[in-house]
Amino acid sequence: MTAWLAGKTALVTGASTGIGLAVATRFVQEGAHVFITGRRQGPLDDAAATLGDQVTAVRADAASPDDLDELFGQITARGQGLDAVHVNAGGGTYKPLSEVTPDDIDQAFAANVRGAILTVQKAVPLMRAGGSVVLTGSTQADGGQAAFGLYSASKAALRTLTRTWAVELAPKGIRVNDVTPGPTETPGLAGLAPENSAELLRALAASVPLGRLITPEEVASAVLFLVSDMSSATTGSELFVDGGDAHS
Repeated sequence: MTAWLAGKTALVTGASTGIGLAVATRFVQEGAHVFITGRRQGPLDDAAATLGDQVTAVRADAASPDDLDELFGQITARGQGLDAVHVNAGGGTYKPLSEVTPDDIDQAFAANVRGAILTVQKAVPLMRAGGSVVLTGSTQADGGQAAFGLYSASKAALRTLTRTWAVELAPKGIRVNDVTPGPTETPGLAGLAPENSAELLRALAASVPLGRLITPEEVASAVLFLVSDMSSATTGSELFVDGGDAHS
């Protein structure tokens, strides 16, 4: 059986849990050495222990230039460059327009936009021709869900950046794409309503045409496709892994 990432080096940000952890797991299974990041040391250490010696864990906030300098310093020191980058760090909270503060705006765009821009900016000089960047988008990028405006707007920004970077980086032989999950069964999703998470997850599952939540492993399979040679002519695109959610 082909190991699609054999001998390659990858970076997955926000990989302590959920989609990022599933992607890192799949990359390891496919033969890559994977750098993983997370903001909380404990969960990051747990992920690294699970994934084994093909992983280097670096505690980093993607919105912090100092943290990213440390991360990319370690990647540079390894001397193998980068072949695949999955920009997964980010998140969101419910907050209606009437309650949004300037700090809320800054936090949402730091987590989902600033972090992505700084990560890709620092990754590109280390990437070899044939490399691939995948950003985690969201079906919420089209908006329309009450109290989720900041998250939706930040994910819409990522979609625009994906298309722009795909053009900018094509001469370097680097592809850039979005993976766009629907409601995915992760700790982050449940954390949107910690006092009523079971009801939230049931409601979201019922809203998906397939009648269930997406699994992180299903998203990981799509990310593997986008970073591997299976998608060698694909750039500037969105790959929906949403059970029909975006089209219902």
